[in-house]
Amino acid sequence: MAKPDTLLVDDEVPFVETMIKRLDKRGLNVISAHSGADALTQLDRHASVDTVILDVKMPGMDGLETLKEIKKRHPLKEVIMLTGHATVETAIEGMKLGAFDYLMKPCELDVLMAKVREAAKKKHDHDLKIEQARIDKLMLTRGY
Repeated sequence: MAKPDTLLVDDEVPFVETMIKRLDKRGLNVISAHSGADALTQLDRHASVDTVILDVKMPGMDGLETLKEIKKRHPLKEVIMLTGHATVETAIEGMKLGAFDYLMKPCELDVLMAKVREAAKKKHDHDLKIEQARIDKLMLTRGY
């Protein structure tokens, strides 16, 4: 599988800058956003994004609101929630809204990378199934 394209969303600029460097070294193409609204704009611009690493606690549109909107506009994008302020309630809510997983800050980079790869593979597998269904439908309509 190709290098996953990942959107990192967090309002803490130094955290984002550090994480971009660390994730890039581990083979991810990383795009950043510093708010929920910015994340949605970036996803509209970059269709190749497989996974989103999304902070829960942000001013304005928080992570759960952003997750809802991502899943409405881009239902096959996989979202990993990342927070330093986790509660069981927000974790459960995030999973109900379609988050792929929920990790605590600071999390080990190897754990985050494993989750990103799993999420990217899940999205890739979904994309393949959709493409195969389109091919099958086309074949049927042409009588093959």
